[in-house]
Amino acid sequence: MQEKNIPVVLVSNTSWYLYNFRRGTIAALREAGYRVVALAPQDDYSARLVEELGIEHMPLPMEGKSTRLLGEGKSLLALAATLRRLKPGFVFNFTVKANIYSGLACRVLSIPYANNVSGLGTAFLHDSWLFRRVRGLYGLANRGAQRVFFQNQEDHDLFQHHGLLRDTPTTVLPGSGMNTERFTYSTLPPPAPFTFVMIARLLGDKGVREYVQAAEQVRAVHPNTHFLLIGPHGASNRTAITEREVTQWQQAGVIDYLGEQGDVRPLIEQAHVLVLPSYREGMPRTVLEAAAMGRPAIVSDVPGCRHAVAAGKTGWLCEVKSVDSLAARMDDCITMPAEQLQAAGTAARVRIEAEFDERIVIDAALGCLKTR
Repeated sequence: MQEKNIPVVLVSNTSWYLYNFRRGTIAALREAGYRVVALAPQDDYSARLVEELGIEHMPLPMEGKSTRLLGEGKSLLALAATLRRLKPGFVFNFTVKANIYSGLACRVLSIPYANNVSGLGTAFLHDSWLFRRVRGLYGLANRGAQRVFFQNQEDHDLFQHHGLLRDTPTTVLPGSGMNTERFTYSTLPPPAPFTFVMIARLLGDKGVREYVQAAEQVRAVHPNTHFLLIGPHGASNRTAITEREVTQWQQAGVIDYLGEQGDVRPLIEQAHVLVLPSYREGMPRTVLEAAAMGRPAIVSDVPGCRHAVAAGKTGWLCEVKSVDSLAARMDDCITMPAEQLQAAGTAARVRIEAEFDERIVIDAALGCLKTR
């Protein structure tokens, strides 16, 4: 069993990710008596990890979209030096770069670790010499892990097919789990104005442009429909959408961009349907959050997204990268009888309670430490 005075380290490419998606796991680790250290770049959520969640934070020099060999080499060496100094008893890695860099460092330092595949990332959505090399390093990092966690079976099977796992133990989890006490059920708002909401980092790979273009089509037929867009600017990713482009959408009156929100619950409550036309996901948390609050979703028919809904019962699928398909699904929701839409929202909440409880994810993490 892991000695509790030896740190358990969580590594991510943002403090924001750890605060928003792993809060329950962090709380459970602290409650079990472990010393918890977050190793992530400094951002607005770094202090909140310390002040609100009561853990330690150590800045990590890592840029998500950078591919410069010198800079990346420095990031890897800095990460390895920090881990060598901390001498953690176990390391949990989250997000692609952290899985690769921290996984490789842990292998060299003989530190036990687990990788968490929360999505395939740009390296799997696009193909080039660079991304093929990245996938090779990913396999090397995974094969030294004590366990690799996935958020859907299709991602697991893809990794296995490409030899990125071999004999490494794996577990498929229901995303990062949902705290159903924090995301409580509410009935749908009044029918007018009908409101859609998209909550995502402002990336091309998330389908943000398809959402905006579909909104233009729908507003031509249903001019009073509202389209909310929530998410941070300046995402460290090669497909990041510029602030200028978002400003143009706002000035054209197509969407209401509300920026990054510390608490999305009031805005989900204002909406009738959540939309996520992403190109691929692990298990999209925003869809699960909306479902926990009784909101159905329109998502693209790709791995991760299609697992987050029960098609035709708790949400609807659209063709990936198809503006027309997405606009048609939006129109269906607007013209749907209110009772049918409410039934989909209620079914979404019931499914979250039955299949996506946060305790499943927390127990899996604690299980890694109990076997040490």
